[in-house]
Amino acid sequence: MKNYQSTQIRNIGVVAHGGAGKTSLVEAMLFNTGALSRLGRVEDGTTVADYHPEEINRQVTIHTSLVPCEWKNYKLNILDTPGYADFIGEVRAVLRVVETALFVVSAVDGVEVQTEVIWDLTENKPVSRVVFINKMDRENANFYKVLEELSAKFKANFAPIQLPIGQATDFFGIVDLVEQKAYSFADGKAKEVPIPADLAQEIPSYREKLIEAAAEADDELMMKYLEGEELSTEEIKAGLQKGVAAGKVVPVLCGSATKNIAIGTLMDFLVANCPAPPVEAGVPFSGLVFKTLADPYVGKMNFIRVFTGTLKSDTVVLNSTKEKQEKIGQILYVRGKSSTPTTEVPTGDIAVLVKLQETGTGDTLCDKDHPVKLDKIDFPEPTLTVAIQPKSKGDEDKLSDALTKLLEEDPTIRVEKNTETRQTLLTGMGELHLDIVVERLKRRYGVDVAIETPKVPYRETIRGEAKVEGKYKKQTGGRGQYGHVWLHLEPLADAPFEFAETIFGGAVPKQYIPAVEKGVREAMQEGVLAGYPVTGVKVTLYDGSFHPVDSSELAFKIAASMAFKKGQQQAKPVLLEPIMEVEVTVPENYMGDVISDFNTKRGRILGMEPAGKNSRVRALVPLAEMYRYAIDLKSMTQGRGSFRMKFYSYEEVPAKLAEEIIKKAKAAAENNK
Repeated sequence: MKNYQSTQIRNIGVVAHGGAGKTSLVEAMLFNTGALSRLGRVEDGTTVADYHPEEINRQVTIHTSLVPCEWKNYKLNILDTPGYADFIGEVRAVLRVVETALFVVSAVDGVEVQTEVIWDLTENKPVSRVVFINKMDRENANFYKVLEELSAKFKANFAPIQLPIGQATDFFGIVDLVEQKAYSFADGKAKEVPIPADLAQEIPSYREKLIEAAAEADDELMMKYLEGEELSTEEIKAGLQKGVAAGKVVPVLCGSATKNIAIGTLMDFLVANCPAPPVEAGVPFSGLVFKTLADPYVGKMNFIRVFTGTLKSDTVVLNSTKEKQEKIGQILYVRGKSSTPTTEVPTGDIAVLVKLQETGTGDTLCDKDHPVKLDKIDFPEPTLTVAIQPKSKGDEDKLSDALTKLLEEDPTIRVEKNTETRQTLLTGMGELHLDIVVERLKRRYGVDVAIETPKVPYRETIRGEAKVEGKYKKQTGGRGQYGHVWLHLEPLADAPFEFAETIFGGAVPKQYIPAVEKGVREAMQEGVLAGYPVTGVKVTLYDGSFHPVDSSELAFKIAASMAFKKGQQQAKPVLLEPIMEVEVTVPENYMGDVISDFNTKRGRILGMEPAGKNSRVRALVPLAEMYRYAIDLKSMTQGRGSFRMKFYSYEEVPAKLAEEIIKKAKAAAENNK
């Protein structure tokens, strides 16, 4: 693949709800360039963009694929993104590095949830938007209905560029409203035909909307239009180009990806009307890594968009995010899984770097003498957590290494080792996302893992006070052991633990007091109710005795531990659970369902407020009720809701629930003996 000047490059993110036909569209584009001899099919696993095993098996896009198309001396860097909510992080990354978002909407299904979600993401980003209404050849396809739906759902100036000739099985071409010409298609090739009589009367009103949209983008054209003068075809084109680049006009085109109808005209439109990457002359190199892949043959692959200057092979650059230098070796232009080497990448182009040591997704690479940090990618927080453990006991280290590599590749997963529950917690964006991660662990790294619901890290505390004695005495010939303490236990509101001593007259020698505290701390690791750690207790050592020969640190540590256990039992022990502060953002019409659901989850509503065109509710909810909330919320809001949560405090578990938890914990402890 040859190098193109920045003015000849178009960076286009293809985005949509899953199943709208993004990957088929990209395949047709590639076919039209002559790079393919036949169209691949998603159903057959033969497309260029969906080449990963998990994509072929599931027939869905999971990874963003870079598929550059060379078209009429221009380079279209097409980025085919996933359409499922679990992989929205991939879409966010792409929207950070493209100038144009091409929304693919099904002519049958209309504007679906994920299209709405992605549209909202583009609202405050400097990207142009183009809509392609796909699947015009399918039964129940309705271009005009989708056009109305777009206008109803989004505040944007939609301008139809084409009208379909026929619909469903009768669809065979389009009318170009700019040129006022009709085209039929065979094998992707356009042939001019007469405008059908039934469309002739529709064209003037739709063309008027198009002319008005083009005029609104340019003050001179607007004056001319308002004065009743007719705009020439060239003026309409110039106005459209300006309007698309400024985000003031959203052009709407149509066709069929699988039948390759009107895909060439779409490509022509993208080349002519979508903005080229901005160029600042004389500025040193800087680029953003927006995706990382671990390839079994090539090694680690970092996808980079060059924002300024030129990236050259065999140079040393600075990773300004990590403040480390990197040697740039081989640079690749990739198309799906195939690649060709290049020695330099100009401003605005996208390429892949291999085998970098320190660099990961979201990092800025730049000229080492001119350090800059580009704006990072706004990745979403993962919200669905499971506990994982290797099925083979010897695979713990193998699992740890594999997870480290996956974290480099996917910024939307989190891994945490919970020391209290002794579980490895894996958090992702949803069930499909976690399924893919688990599948990848097995296929790529040979680690088969079992999944279970995470254990809740309960705690224990006391509600009353107790004064207790602990005596450890052991004499079996020779030197014995002797430790004797009196402890006062009382609730502590503002801290997990406090130790004090009020010993008079050396009843417990000072050298043994640290051992007493150590014994108490160790005893607090396992409470008397269900073996959970104890918190919120003040312990005061106020009396005791010692033996001049037999006393030791060990004896006092054991005595203190015995006293604490006894004291916890006497001081009204209770079970505590973690409470989370949860913030949910949903469209207003789902607010009632969300609040009602929180009530069933023992939640307490803190407040509600508007959040742009959505509403936000804050609540305190027990963690035990929140582990599957990502799934519940998706179901309640058809995927339109989002949430985040953070730890708030520990609170007492209701008595009836506490009984069940304690019973289960004791049964588990018995089984583990």
